[in-house]
Amino acid sequence: MARRPGAPAAYGEDFSFVSPLVKYLLFFFNMLFWVISMVMVAVGVYARLMKHAEAALACLAVDPAILLIVVGILMFLLTFCGCIGSLRENICLLQTFSLCLTVVFLLQLAAGILGFVFSDKVRGKVSEIINNAIVHYRDDLDLQNLIDFGQKEFSCCGGISYKDWSLNMYFNCSEDNPSRERCSVPYSCCLPTPNQAVINTMCGQGMQALDYLEASKVIYTNGCIDRLVNWIHSNLFVLGGVALGLAIPQLVGILLSMILVSQIKDQIKLQLYNQQHRADPWY
Repeated sequence: MARRPGAPAAYGEDFSFVSPLVKYLLFFFNMLFWVISMVMVAVGVYARLMKHAEAALACLAVDPAILLIVVGILMFLLTFCGCIGSLRENICLLQTFSLCLTVVFLLQLAAGILGFVFSDKVRGKVSEIINNAIVHYRDDLDLQNLIDFGQKEFSCCGGISYKDWSLNMYFNCSEDNPSRERCSVPYSCCLPTPNQAVINTMCGQGMQALDYLEASKVIYTNGCIDRLVNWIHSNLFVLGGVALGLAIPQLVGILLSMILVSQIKDQIKLQLYNQQHRADPWY
């Protein structure tokens, strides 16, 4: 029987617009990041449970474990939509995945632009975060190790200078401070000693009471904020490559989900047409 003029071209019953390559590529792409998100949540929860409750509450705002858990949960929900949406060919889940991924990408782009334009305000915020971390240095072992690593890696001490350590109750220089570490700085501020077999954890004793010239013979006197800014300026290409490496998977996920949604819609149209074709003898 002749096809009605203007009707779509006939396709076989087994024909599908949905490409298996696109479908399963998007599925395994999301599955990979889904597994990564579960690992992030597990590590974050484990790190959180290993801490004392008092310390955890005291430094909640700067706890890396909380950040890891939050990012992991968000990534889990997002990639779950992508996995199930691609496997079940669910347009709603795929559109949710694509929309959320687009929002995340735009937020990252906006954050980068705003950070560049308002660099002074960003510097002030970073200074506030570092000072808050100094205050809670002895309250959280993870935070303590992170600060020690940063001071060693960037050869710095404190936020603006080594005297910022007076913000911590144990290192404070006030006369009524009974701590044995009064007016000291952490050992991670000390200049490295060649061929040192045992780390001298008391090398920063009384350093805040000395002036810059005298203290510079034993410890790093430059603050970590300036060192961090200099490091960023010296590694702009590396940071740009990292940013591009994070952006490419997001763009690929958005593109694949949009292609799959379009193919699913075409497949639905084809199924509706075939149903009408079988029901209407004039087709």
